[in-house]
Amino acid sequence: MDLIDAIIVAIVEGLTEFLPVSSTAHMGFAASLLGMEETEFFKMFQVSIQFGAILAVVVAYWKKFLDPTNFQFYKKLAIAVIPALVLGKLFDDKIEAVLGNQIAISTVLVLGGIVLLFVDKWFKNPTVLDEKQISVKKALIIGFWQCLAMMPGTSRSAASIIGGMTQKLSRQAAAEFSFFLAVPTMLAVTLYSLFIKKWGLGDAVQQRGYEMLLASGDNLFVFVVGNIVAFGVALLAIKSFIALLNRYGFRMWGWYRIVVGIALLVYFYNSPKKADGQAESTVAMIKK
Repeated sequence: MDLIDAIIVAIVEGLTEFLPVSSTAHMGFAASLLGMEETEFFKMFQVSIQFGAILAVVVAYWKKFLDPTNFQFYKKLAIAVIPALVLGKLFDDKIEAVLGNQIAISTVLVLGGIVLLFVDKWFKNPTVLDEKQISVKKALIIGFWQCLAMMPGTSRSAASIIGGMTQKLSRQAAAEFSFFLAVPTMLAVTLYSLFIKKWGLGDAVQQRGYEMLLASGDNLFVFVVGNIVAFGVALLAIKSFIALLNRYGFRMWGWYRIVVGIALLVYFYNSPKKADGQAESTVAMIKK
């Protein structure tokens, strides 16, 4: 992965992390379209670059995150993130296997888009308009909804926002709580990918994320620049998304997912090289 590739992927991450369109799917698609090799370093980069994006949430909502007296806020986030931590660890290998299956991810992108077309009609008359009104029970339920995003292509943002709306949260309250919940969730994922998970398949040398970074000055530089770019782009995207969501709802994102998903299905289906890769990925997933 060179610097230009890393910057492009980081821009995609920053733009899509908090949108209901699946940042993981878009990063994978961008890499495929750029002809990037799916190395273990890229897989680690794809996961850990989300650290830059979540820092944007902390900065955008710094009064909320840096208030030491706001115990209930921290308590709700701590409880809501538990399902993702437990289930994420249990299904880590299967999730990684699907990351290379662009046909499956494109299909999920389309199916999720169809759901988004009807979300605004399904959930009307919200009664929870602010994070302070969210109970611990509601936070935990939203945390379980977030786990649907373990299937790449689903979108963590979409799953948690819809989960919030099932609990009578307004669109804005659900979106903001989704942002807040992303911080402990993605922080845990980043730390796991850097310091615990060993990257490498089969007989290949397995390394933890930080070992890959320290093994090459280029790797470390690409990683740092990628996170800085993701941070800056995400900071701009957060506020823009709230404004668009309040004005247009979810339908525009639903149609976007459907159109992009179908286009990518056609692209990957008609690309022999990509198709071979999907077959190999599917076989690996079945074996696991």
